[in-house]
Amino acid sequence: MLAEQRPISVSPCLVGSRVAIVAPAGPVSEQRLERGCDLLRSLGLEPFVGRHVLGPAHRYLAAEDRQRAADLEEAWLDPDIHAVLCARGGYGSARLLEIVDWAKLADATAGRPPKPFVGSSDITVLHQAFALHLGIRTFYGPAVAGSILGEPDPCQRTVDSLAAAMLHPDEPAELSGGTCLVPGTAGGVLTGGTLTMICSLAGTPELRSAAGAIVVLEDVRESPYKIDRMLTQLIRSGWFDGVRAVACGSWTACGTVEQVNDVLLERLGGLKVPVATGLDFGHGTTQLTVPLGRHAELNATSGVLKAI
Repeated sequence: MLAEQRPISVSPCLVGSRVAIVAPAGPVSEQRLERGCDLLRSLGLEPFVGRHVLGPAHRYLAAEDRQRAADLEEAWLDPDIHAVLCARGGYGSARLLEIVDWAKLADATAGRPPKPFVGSSDITVLHQAFALHLGIRTFYGPAVAGSILGEPDPCQRTVDSLAAAMLHPDEPAELSGGTCLVPGTAGGVLTGGTLTMICSLAGTPELRSAAGAIVVLEDVRESPYKIDRMLTQLIRSGWFDGVRAVACGSWTACGTVEQVNDVLLERLGGLKVPVATGLDFGHGTTQLTVPLGRHAELNATSGVLKAI
């Protein structure tokens, strides 16, 4: 059960720290990548781009599976790299789960604070894998070459939240402005990510029960009936059994707010736990960083999620 986890503290990045950029999933825009790297430099960090991030692209993937896996392994194992950030999502991370040498990564992590690992969307599956195989906290946050950090004028709240996670990972973090669907308060370990990717892990070792957890969910370009279908699958599979609360982020291009909220309330209301939606994480115009694996409290009534 997630409630029994005691993930060790994450090592903070210091000014001048070398941080690796990897692309476990889809291909990246070189222009967006350079903008994202410039932003990291503005935070006092020194980005190092993995050797296969810019290809050669393999169909809808940034590079071939073993090349992408090699970039991830090398970044995690390199003692001179102090954090690993994902260039973007897309599709492809799940193809790495059986290729990455998780035992080697776990050995490298043993006895020392792990590096921050940051990504979102398709990277959801890697967050689940890091929690399972390494037992560590990770950060569900914006992509370096994504729709915010890779733009000329990125959202400052998004940048500030990412900087706080990397430079001060053990400090309290708060996401507010959510809409209450089921009132109440609850505490638990944060888990989840993009709904589609959570469903894609059904039947795999990486999708552990959410018992004892606050589940965070969001998605992009999924119709309300598809959200309904995915939530129904997770409910019927027992994944939500014992969950403490559900905190949802953005549902970008998923229908109207009313349509999505109706589905969320109908499907999640039966869990009899606090539920809030509309928090500023996910694929929206603001993408705050969520510390997965960390204890948090959700006040659904006031729409506030606090990692403590």
